Amino acid sequence: MFSAYRERRLLPFLSIILGMAAVLPTPLHANSREVSGMVEAKASLPRVLVLATGGTISGKADTRSAIGYNAGAVTGEQLIAGVPGLEKLARLKVEQISNIPSQNMNSQVWFRLAERIRAAFEKNEADAVVITHGTDTMEETAFFLDTVIGNSKPIILTGAMRPSTAISADGPANMYEAVKVAATPQTRGRGVLVVMDDAIHAAHWVSKTHTTALETFRSRDAGPVGSVDPASVRFFAPARARIHVDLPQNHQLPRVEVIYAHADMDAAQIDEAVKTGARGIVVAGMGDGNVSEAALAGLDRAVKAGIVVVRSSRVGDGYVNRNVEVDDDRHGLVASLDLNPQKARILLQLLLATDTTTPADIQKAFGEGY
Repeated sequence: MFSAYRERRLLPFLSIILGMAAVLPTPLHANSREVSGMVEAKASLPRVLVLATGGTISGKADTRSAIGYNAGAVTGEQLIAGVPGLEKLARLKVEQISNIPSQNMNSQVWFRLAERIRAAFEKNEADAVVITHGTDTMEETAFFLDTVIGNSKPIILTGAMRPSTAISADGPANMYEAVKVAATPQTRGRGVLVVMDDAIHAAHWVSKTHTTALETFRSRDAGPVGSVDPASVRFFAPARARIHVDLPQNHQLPRVEVIYAHADMDAAQIDEAVKTGARGIVVAGMGDGNVSEAALAGLDRAVKAGIVVVRSSRVGDGYVNRNVEVDDDRHGLVASLDLNPQKARILLQLLLATDTTTPADIQKAFGEGY
């Protein structure tokens, strides 16, 4: 009697259980295969090391003005967390190298970046590197790294023209596209690139050209090497040969001054640079690298004192060729060709630091590969 009663009580529950089993969508082992497939897909993504240095992309608004902000107020981890979809592009590891506005960028941070990148590639820690950076000196950091790192793996710099708290912050889109370019196989062998505002620029040519516009970065005389959007990465031409100088082992760069040419120019700044121990001078000359007669006489004195002098231009576009209006052969000067003053300074520093000191050898390095 008790057994029959128990069976009657259990029948409704058994029916419910059997009904649930009938409508189960997938057996448990199938779900396990799905999870396993997701893990495998994640493991196949490229490994991208993100090195954060600060800048506007890590900035926060300040009430001192309608567009005021403080750079370097957000960490790299916080920055990455605010960009949806990155986890579908790559496996990311974030390290904070510095957190400064890029007007405070300096050679010691450059050396830390170079050594960390070199170690990451040599130890197979990463397949590519993305560097977040302020825009004021981004072209200089990019050019330095492009010159001293010979590895074929992608190195991408990106930043923002508006802080992370702005109404229309451009940092998240730039960050997403930088990781996308870094994760693209076709990026290998192209040297250091700058990715901003849907454009891909080579470190050799890129320059900041506008104080506030989103499309501030341009590659004068060459144009961008590619374009990027959330759906695609396109390169317009094959990779080109690049200048290479070994990284100075002592992590020191000699003093090289940039002197800006102007109307009614005398030689006071040139003489002062020699007096205070500069090993090199880069002239941001007028037109195709010209200076006044008084300034040219000062450059002659500098050359006689053993200072290497490079003629560049303040104009922004065009080449500074040898022996045009200035007889470089007679005065012992170096022409910068397509390097602007700030990049010419970096190349001259690296050459002097690695014992390339004669004007002829330095001129060869400035023209190498072009």
